[in-house]
Amino acid sequence: MSQAAVAFAILGAAVVLFVWNRLPVEVVALGAALSLYFTGLLGPAQIFAGFGDPVVIFVASLFVVSEGLDATGVTTWAGQALTARAGTGRTRLLVLVMLLVAGLTALITVNGAVAALLPMVVVLAVRTGLSPSELAMPLAFGAHAGSMLALTGTPINVISSEAAQGATGRGFDFFEFALVGVPLVLGTIAIAVLAGHRLLPRRAAETMPQDLSRHARTLAKQYRLDRDAYRLAVPVDGGPVTVPDPDAYPGLVLVGVQTADGLPRASGAVGAGDVLVMSGDAESAARFAADRGLAFLPGATADHVVGALLNRAYGVAEVVVSPRSGLVGAAAFPGMVTDSGDLVVLAVQRRGHLRGPGRTELAAGDTLLVQGDWAALERNVDRDPDVLVVDSPALLRRQAVPLGPGAKRAVAVLLGMVVLLASGIVPPAVAGLLAAGAMVVLRVVTMGQAYRAISWTTVVIIGAMIPLSVAIQQSGAAELVAQALVGAVGGGGPYALLLGLFLLTAVLGQLISNTATALIVIPIALSAAGELGVSVRPVLMCVTVAAAAAFLTPVATPANMMVMGPGGYRFGDYWRFGLVMLAWFGIVSVLLVPVFWRF
Repeated sequence: MSQAAVAFAILGAAVVLFVWNRLPVEVVALGAALSLYFTGLLGPAQIFAGFGDPVVIFVASLFVVSEGLDATGVTTWAGQALTARAGTGRTRLLVLVMLLVAGLTALITVNGAVAALLPMVVVLAVRTGLSPSELAMPLAFGAHAGSMLALTGTPINVISSEAAQGATGRGFDFFEFALVGVPLVLGTIAIAVLAGHRLLPRRAAETMPQDLSRHARTLAKQYRLDRDAYRLAVPVDGGPVTVPDPDAYPGLVLVGVQTADGLPRASGAVGAGDVLVMSGDAESAARFAADRGLAFLPGATADHVVGALLNRAYGVAEVVVSPRSGLVGAAAFPGMVTDSGDLVVLAVQRRGHLRGPGRTELAAGDTLLVQGDWAALERNVDRDPDVLVVDSPALLRRQAVPLGPGAKRAVAVLLGMVVLLASGIVPPAVAGLLAAGAMVVLRVVTMGQAYRAISWTTVVIIGAMIPLSVAIQQSGAAELVAQALVGAVGGGGPYALLLGLFLLTAVLGQLISNTATALIVIPIALSAAGELGVSVRPVLMCVTVAAAAAFLTPVATPANMMVMGPGGYRFGDYWRFGLVMLAWFGIVSVLLVPVFWRF
């Protein structure tokens, strides 16, 4: 059996296993790489070389940069800006949602943008009287179109640019993708606005993503922190004020500290001109104010309580005492400091009823509301085996605190990376590593967050499929397919070649990972361009656009799958709307790409 035949057999087996979907995609990809070794197509160094490829390094670093933007509330700020400006009209809402997700995708990848915006978009649909199914799929498809706006939009762009670099000595520039990305985004929005109401179902969602954007208000009401709340001002000539001792002032808790103009204040001693937001017993509050020389400020305090509970510096968490917990039998009361010294108990509930200012002997199932800075919450709450966390502090911060701690640093790192990529001063992998490293060094994310942010599935697929791509090229398999493709469409010239490559890529991309599809088709495209004697640049851009056109099935991309439950979609709903989108991407691939990248 020839080497080309062996390469075809391994490729065919990999595609069948991908479509079968009974084995993890990582196992299939690694199995394909190992098969290349055992059949003698590649040596041991070659089958593992993919994991050291600059593409893999760059893609992994992008996930860390994306995590920095998401964890610091930059994406939350963008979503809240959308909510404030969207209005109630369907057309305006669709346009703003799709523009926002396209812009975010260009910087933080498809999956990151959809995951960040989906909860807000679904809630926004419900608030405006629309079905979530009218917005969820356009959100995902708008992200696919937005992935073509910049090099960082998708790993496929990076793979294509590296292929162009290898073939011509020059990759695609950072914003060069926007030449087709902008028409793709505008066309996708137009299709959604003009035809979406006919092609998309109106169906109730099976599952709704959790909306924590108003969680502080919910907690304030549940624990009655906004009912008996007070604002106590420290005189301008007053001295430092200490936190009230819960034994001396039972039932009185400090919810937060504000500046004189009502803004949340960072940690530190409470001094002259500051305002204390307190909640609890009125008699204790009056005695505390008299003892410290504080003045009660008039006006409603509910909104101030909400702002003090969740802000850039501080947050809260609900925890439930678990069965067999070491806390069972321990005493807890409002105002007490936990054993770690980092958190304060604001309230204790049992079976939905507040326990009051006195000490409570904890039992399994009791709920405590604790407060502290975000780092302390994540350090103590998430890792404490004695309690069950109701809502993760990290998730709460992402949704409820726009532009939180580190947001300016995260944006600065992002802009620095964009400048490096756009100018070409350093290779993309170096720019990505510098940005990811800066996110950690500047304490925007921890090393643990950085590791968790990386989609190891994507990394393994790319690293393991690169050897298969090399084998297809070295064995002559790519040349054979290219000859057959050129033979079938060669009479129609280079435009027919683009159409053939688009169809090949688009069909595979509906069935298996579009990243794997690109790695399979790119060597074929390079050989076909050589057979026909045309430039590789339009051919590679055509494959890149086609790989982004994964619209016909929910399993084509993780973003498609993300919106399935919240949108209430069925498997067959995707192709009706997706076929029109696919046709538009085909038009751009075949007719518009050659306008900017000449044959």
